Amino acid sequence: MTKLSVNINKIATLRNARGADNPNVVKVALDAERFGSQGITVHPRPDERHIRYQDVIDLAEVVTTEFNIEGYPDQRFMELIRRVKPAQATLVPDPPTAITSNSGWDTLAHQDLLKDIVAELHESGVRVSIFINPETKYFEPAKLTGTDRVELYTEPYAAHYHQDREAAVKPYVEVAELARELGLGLNAGHDLDLQNLAFLKQNIPFLEEVSIGHALVCDALYYGLENTIQLYRRKLE
Repeated sequence: MTKLSVNINKIATLRNARGADNPNVVKVALDAERFGSQGITVHPRPDERHIRYQDVIDLAEVVTTEFNIEGYPDQRFMELIRRVKPAQATLVPDPPTAITSNSGWDTLAHQDLLKDIVAELHESGVRVSIFINPETKYFEPAKLTGTDRVELYTEPYAAHYHQDREAAVKPYVEVAELARELGLGLNAGHDLDLQNLAFLKQNIPFLEEVSIGHALVCDALYYGLENTIQLYRRKLE
């Protein structure tokens, strides 16, 4: 079964636009779990333009499904992970000014850095996933870091899905099989939506988790949050 983790960053963006506490991100997270989400994902950034570090601390006290914290492993992020001890930390190579994650790690160039970070996170009892491009050259070096999982960066798949979905998914199937051979767990995320999600799942049935935020929140404007979460869950069946 592939789990659905709902990324609530966009809920925080909406809240921050008015400077108060509506919508309340903790309530939305609890409601998302009640509506069928099997995890909650957040990605705090240094400027706190959406999820704030205090949000992460508040959420950690109440989330009962899998809590996944994404981020660049700078000192503040690592201190947060040590304090919160989520189920999973997903490491992304974003610079502080990035609007959104737009590439995976170069695990060849950053293998030693990632190895040290993974070891430190394991000492805190946290499962580690590394955000990675669908290129075979990055997977064996990823395995050597000691990471538990990799998360496939799926924006290229989403961008080409409507032109030729078979060609779009092909490199992902290839690297997914390699990940399985290497004993790496497999997550996926970025620009997955109600149109392209089922086809990815059909071609990579052993995906362990997808994290979806932007498209899911956009769909919820039309369908409602509860119905939208159920629609996404059905795409993963």
